[in-house]
Amino acid sequence: MQSIEQRLAHLGLALPGPIQAPAGVVLPFRFVHIVGNRALVSGHGPQGADGSMAEPLGKLGRELTVEQGYVAARLTAMSILGSLRRALGDLDRITRWVRVFGMVNSAAGFNRQPSVLNGFSDLILELWGPEAGAHARSAVGMAELPFDIPVEIEAEVEIRDKP
Repeated sequence: MQSIEQRLAHLGLALPGPIQAPAGVVLPFRFVHIVGNRALVSGHGPQGADGSMAEPLGKLGRELTVEQGYVAARLTAMSILGSLRRALGDLDRITRWVRVFGMVNSAAGFNRQPSVLNGFSDLILELWGPEAGAHARSAVGMAELPFDIPVEIEAEVEIRDKP
């Protein structure tokens, strides 16, 4: 059976570097906080390969389409996977995705948040499969998100001890 990182490589995907906060911004928290057999993942946004915030920025239903939001949610999944890889040392330590909370920067009247967040869920299910990848999920619209990012996602995963 292929490892998660082999599956990512097979899909032509590479994990981004550590998150680079905008100049003057302090982020005094852990991106991944391990508690027992759980890893709690702080809110992440879409990242470029170098760790910078990925564009386009803006609100769904105004500056961005559902398709662009889907891509942003997929890039956010990659951001989260990069943080989990750095915190856990190995993505194969993740035994189950438990919960995902997705926030979409939404213009007034935009109500397709679930379609946007499918960019995240589809990738996780493709990598972990229908059992370990299955997760509870919320997809909500927000009036604003930090730095005008289109999507912010937090998660909780179950992990196994280091071998």
